[in-house]
Amino acid sequence: MRILVLGGDGYLGWPTAMYFSKLGHEVFIVDNLSKRYWEAQHGVSPLMSIPSLQKRVRIWQEVTEKEIKFFIGDTTNHRFIYGAIERAMPDAIIHYAEQPSAPYSMYNREHAVFTQVNNIVGTLNVLFAMKKYVPNAHLIKLGTMGVYGTPNIDIEEGFIEIKHKGRKDVLPFPKRAGSFYHLTKVHDSNNIEFACKVLELGATDLHQGPVYGIDTDETILHSNLVTSFHYDEIFGTVLNRFCVEAAIGVPLTVYGKGSQTRGYLNICDTLQCVRIAVENPAVLGEYRVMNQFTEVFSVMQLAEIVKTAGEKMGLKVDIRNISNPRVEKEEHYYNPKNEKFLKLGLQPHKLSDVLLDSMLKRIIEAKENIDTSIILPSIKWKHKVI
Repeated sequence: MRILVLGGDGYLGWPTAMYFSKLGHEVFIVDNLSKRYWEAQHGVSPLMSIPSLQKRVRIWQEVTEKEIKFFIGDTTNHRFIYGAIERAMPDAIIHYAEQPSAPYSMYNREHAVFTQVNNIVGTLNVLFAMKKYVPNAHLIKLGTMGVYGTPNIDIEEGFIEIKHKGRKDVLPFPKRAGSFYHLTKVHDSNNIEFACKVLELGATDLHQGPVYGIDTDETILHSNLVTSFHYDEIFGTVLNRFCVEAAIGVPLTVYGKGSQTRGYLNICDTLQCVRIAVENPAVLGEYRVMNQFTEVFSVMQLAEIVKTAGEKMGLKVDIRNISNPRVEKEEHYYNPKNEKFLKLGLQPHKLSDVLLDSMLKRIIEAKENIDTSIILPSIKWKHKVI
């Protein structure tokens, strides 16, 4: 197949591009390299140094004799994305090309507006470009489990059957986003569902939980193929942050009570899920949602798991509750469904001491790169409007 990975320079995008290339597909990348700018803007950087996209692609070809082609440009520029899609003529488009951070979107008015415009306009441009050049292609769009919030009912996969005053219907599951970033995913879902109906496109909306992990089968082939593992307050996810804190001997920073519960998955399972979606495409006119996570943990449960794994390795690991910078329920019901991927053959990598050991060892090897000043949260959901 011809596969176009939008946002192919990112934490998930780069491993996805290599994964499909290794499987024998013809892979194209689109990226405007803005994640590198946002990192510089806020003084944060990945744990391991990341080569330029040009170098990454060159090293991949040297190691595997497989070519990944790329286009440098912005999805919010409709002329650019029209041209990229016309040249690539993909069978499947895997769309990661959005500002991916909730804290970034809550930094101030400028960041909130940028996140909304960047994410929503970029996705709209992709939809219209698909209709013009590849109307039979399958869109796999990365969303987030965060669109659901924490309702006091079971979370279904995108849709729920409602009975009301003697009538019933299947409707989109109610959305209660937790940040301006999460709201962009809500708007994306509405736009994609509408586009599938009126433009007769086929799309899979992946509502993904927080991802953890450093290595995939492809990133370990060469030191310059590593992906951008973040541990900072803006782009780092909670388990990645805990592992870094454990490795350098500082307390694991639990926001609030730590009862906040979410669905998590390993980066290798992200690749599995996307492959399953590509190989089992939505039909034209169909908009479907698949919840993408493998296990459910509270923040405090994650901290205890990291503490146990770290102590088995001889690390001294403490846990410290700190003030929660976010506006969120800290005690709540949480029971999301994830049956669709399991029925299609997903074989999850369960979080375990063995998995954590490998993460911790990799982090310890690179701990001279760790900047402790970027770990603690400084961006607060409630702040003076500027």
